[in-house]
Amino acid sequence: MKAIWAQGYGNYEVLELKEVAIPPISEHEVLVKVRASVATTADTMMLQGKPWFGRMFTGLRKPKHPITGTAFSGVISKVGPGVKSFRDGDQVFGETTLGFGTHAEFVTVPEKGVLLKKPETISHNDATTFCDGPLTAWNFLKELGRLKPGQNVLINGASGSLGTAAIQLAKYLGADVTGVCSAVNMGLVKSLGADSVINYQKEDFTKSSKRFDIIFDTVGKTTFQSVKPLLKKNGLYLSPVLKPSLLFQMAISNISNGKKAKFAATGLKPPHELRYMLMKLVEIFNSGKLKIVFDRQYPLEKVSKAFDYVSKGHKKGNVVIFVESEKENNDETTMIE
Repeated sequence: MKAIWAQGYGNYEVLELKEVAIPPISEHEVLVKVRASVATTADTMMLQGKPWFGRMFTGLRKPKHPITGTAFSGVISKVGPGVKSFRDGDQVFGETTLGFGTHAEFVTVPEKGVLLKKPETISHNDATTFCDGPLTAWNFLKELGRLKPGQNVLINGASGSLGTAAIQLAKYLGADVTGVCSAVNMGLVKSLGADSVINYQKEDFTKSSKRFDIIFDTVGKTTFQSVKPLLKKNGLYLSPVLKPSLLFQMAISNISNGKKAKFAATGLKPPHELRYMLMKLVEIFNSGKLKIVFDRQYPLEKVSKAFDYVSKGHKKGNVVIFVESEKENNDETTMIE
């Protein structure tokens, strides 16, 4: 099968397309023929081996799992003899978390892993994005932030895959939402439900007079200290980008009352918790309260170009990877030849 292989840690230049054996399945695994995956900011960071302490999970000197990608949507082509919940031909989606391997034509997934049947109402392109922006946004806002109706939320990086999901899910949870993005993306952010939008190219949002219950920095460009004055008495600063400074801020804020900084590694939660959250996201999507935003689409053979594009930090929504022979047409997706 074709797969994208990382020779070591680095930028997109370390990636190459290789022919490798289709992975064998164990008794309680399924083999999925991948129809779609995504290229994410988290993917680019893990490829670079950042942050350094993350290599404790991904490999010290080089990736333990050289085939990149964690999210997938596809069709089961084979089930292990002990599998009871799935059968050949089932359309499924999910993620491999630290198992990687989804930027390939086939991937093996444990039956009890992050694996769900894909509803007919959701395309493969849509489904493969659920484990990136929507899942992380839901975990931070609902599970970690305990967001309540009527609260004020600021989302920095509001036009990315995480930001576009966070806007919609915060509105679903009843919040007043302020989005921060560049001028070119203000219309998109507003259309997704943001009550107000700040153009960071013209205005320093950290000097805003408004106060927030939650500041969700989806891109890790700020610090707890820099936005602390904007938080209400018991406000929360949330960021999915773990840095040594954030660890220090968490330690200090968590031993005192009032404003706190928090981080969570969504992909490290138990599979049954991730499956439950994904089922809720499917429900929200089917209710029309969550729309997936697409930026670009690349064939498997050009994943390195996708990584290069994502690493520049200007993507709007999601960048999809497809297996060329089975690509899906999507009017909202830019096709890259």
